[in-house]
Amino acid sequence: MLRTNLSTRPFYNERAVHVALGLLGLLLLIVTAINLWKTFDFSARQAQLQERIQAAEASARQARSEAARVRATINARELEQAVAEARDANALIERRVFSWTDLFNRFEDTLPASVRITSVRPRIDRDGTMVVALVVAARDVEGIQEFVESLEQDGGFAHLLSREEFLGEDGLLQATLEGRYLPAPRIVRPAAGGSR
Repeated sequence: MLRTNLSTRPFYNERAVHVALGLLGLLLLIVTAINLWKTFDFSARQAQLQERIQAAEASARQARSEAARVRATINARELEQAVAEARDANALIERRVFSWTDLFNRFEDTLPASVRITSVRPRIDRDGTMVVALVVAARDVEGIQEFVESLEQDGGFAHLLSREEFLGEDGLLQATLEGRYLPAPRIVRPAAGGSR
């Protein structure tokens, strides 16, 4: 059997190489087309965003100039008076909306047997928050502490602190507690004769 190669060139399978190079070229062409399409798409989006930015900047400039014009016409004394009147009106509204029933229901739900309430004073702080000061009497500090923790866990009070503690003439420990009152949200019910 003869095993020598008598050809002048060795045989290479060039067809497979050409097919592989053709597929690689086609893949590169597809990737390039996708990249070009995305580039044009991003350019169009960037142009739209640029137009929006310019419109927003123009609107902001107009609003700033309008605000400056309005500020120039405002009398500072009248503005301060209007703010004070609005604060007073809000305080009156808060007092009208304040529910003693809700407050005393919270006390009833959280008051330990060893503690009693001797005084309750609600007031509205300058920032509009409702602050309640109450004086309680108890046999020991643990009862007052239990009451404070119950009120805060119930969600009705925040930052409830003892401002003053002293021993009363009757031998009971009296403490002045003060904290932010968080009234339960009011549920507005529709009128019975309303449309359905």
